[in-house]
Amino acid sequence: MKYIFLTATLICTIALSSYAQQAPPPNTPVSFSLADCIKYAYEHQDSVKNAGLDIKSAEYKVKETIGSGLPQVNGSVNFQDYLKIPTQVAPQFNANFQIVNPNGPLVALPFGPVKYNNTFGLQLSQLIYSGTFLVGLQAVKTFKELSERSLVRSKIETNVNVTKAYYQALVSNEQIKLLDANIAQLKQTFDQTTQQNKEGFVEKIDVDRLAVQYNNLVTNRDNVQRALVLNYQMLKFQMGMPIEQDLTLTDKLADVNIEQTAQNSVDTSFYRNRIEYKLLETNIMLNQLDAKSKKANFYPTVSFTAGLADVYQENHTRYLYDRSYFNNYIGLNINIPIFSGGQHLNQLRQSQITVLKSQNDLHNASNGFKLQANAAQITFTNNLASLTNQKRSRELAQEVLRVAKIKYQQGVGSSIEVTQAQTDFESADNQYIQALYNALISKVDLDKAYARIN
Repeated sequence: MKYIFLTATLICTIALSSYAQQAPPPNTPVSFSLADCIKYAYEHQDSVKNAGLDIKSAEYKVKETIGSGLPQVNGSVNFQDYLKIPTQVAPQFNANFQIVNPNGPLVALPFGPVKYNNTFGLQLSQLIYSGTFLVGLQAVKTFKELSERSLVRSKIETNVNVTKAYYQALVSNEQIKLLDANIAQLKQTFDQTTQQNKEGFVEKIDVDRLAVQYNNLVTNRDNVQRALVLNYQMLKFQMGMPIEQDLTLTDKLADVNIEQTAQNSVDTSFYRNRIEYKLLETNIMLNQLDAKSKKANFYPTVSFTAGLADVYQENHTRYLYDRSYFNNYIGLNINIPIFSGGQHLNQLRQSQITVLKSQNDLHNASNGFKLQANAAQITFTNNLASLTNQKRSRELAQEVLRVAKIKYQQGVGSSIEVTQAQTDFESADNQYIQALYNALISKVDLDKAYARIN
């Protein structure tokens, strides 16, 4: 166990050093697409690296189990110094080795253990048959498969988290662009109105209204800019990248075809492709093997044994190693379980119940995956429709603002009408940005629900 622990620690250190060497220096700017971010996360995200180490640990577990069925050799050295030699007693015998008095007291014999004993031994054992060993060998291989599927799950979760964080940063960048455009056009209107106020064509209150809107818009833009910094840090965190790393995103929102998402899958068994379903299947296999192992406790085990020893005995140390007494043996051990108080039977029954429960969990999960996929499809459809509607509403709000400005400049409209149109346009922008984000996130959730993320 100590050797396995040290080996796993060494592998972990080497892996982390390798990843650290692949990572760009913290002060070196990098430009990543979404695919680049996901690839980077697969190599540097701690959860993914730990899942990879679990596979390596499972490989050592397989070797450990195989090793228990290979020959076991042990050496031994025993040294005894009888400070007080035990006395050997027996009935009193005559010269013909006949008991003098069967009912008489016992007498001390002149022979017994010698004072010094030193034994060098070597023992060999080889398992010939054990049902629990054979089942255990199958179980550890299945456990390795479970670790491999856990790695896939970690990669899928990392993919989803990185994609959502990437889209969040893109949406925030788009929001800043819209705010910059609004600020620019509102600044132009504000400057024009200020000049008209100086010339006496408009009232001071009109300038003040625009000033309030302009200041609010600038403040909103500053808030979004600060949030964008946090969005980038969240993305780098999901990637396993140092948050102080200078990162630039190369993908644009125009590159994301939100509507290019498959509709309901024709194959109603799509949920079988989900890694969560496969993990539950593997868990059932492990529970079945556990029950099989409990059943193997009813079968005998057979092992071969052999040993040799070199014994040194003497009453004086100076003569101890002058002569040795060698012995060896071979044997066959057969352990036949006969009665265990019902322990093995009840252990088997508990394992069989665990198998049934895990099968019920799989059935329940199947329905849950179908429900989740249907909910994701409806959510995506609703969000896509909302995005289309908000995009159209933004265009209409922009047109209303344009007309309101023209009417105000021609003297047939009021400044309040322009202010309200400006407020509605800013609200339409915000609703459009929120709808865009919802559509992108629901697209990722839909792909995950239908097991389209590999």
